[in-house]
Amino acid sequence: MGQFSWITQDTDEAIRECFGCDFEEQTTAYLHDDKGNVWEEKRYEGYGEFGGKDFYQLLAEMNECEGLTGDTYHDRDIGIDLAFSGEKFISPNLTRCRQWEWIDEAPESDPNQGWGEY
Repeated sequence: MGQFSWITQDTDEAIRECFGCDFEEQTTAYLHDDKGNVWEEKRYEGYGEFGGKDFYQLLAEMNECEGLTGDTYHDRDIGIDLAFSGEKFISPNLTRCRQWEWIDEAPESDPNQGWGEY
């Protein structure tokens, strides 16, 4: 399972992984789909899961990809393939604020992959 981190779309901040940091240093992030669903993550571990929902599985679901089974790992692989395929797709949004109106724009990847200073 690979590690992933992004820049939030509302505040332009990196979503940092929190291994060994104090809980107070971790900032909550929210995953949003195009239907108004929101998943809250208070302690991001770097593997693309926000509040029990995998970012790439959600991407595959939002795009109604062929071959989805409901299995997180299987569907996640489909979403990863789509995200890096160069094809057009709609994407989940990632924010610091729970109140957010979904936009048809993918969040930017964090060039440091969440391993910056706190």
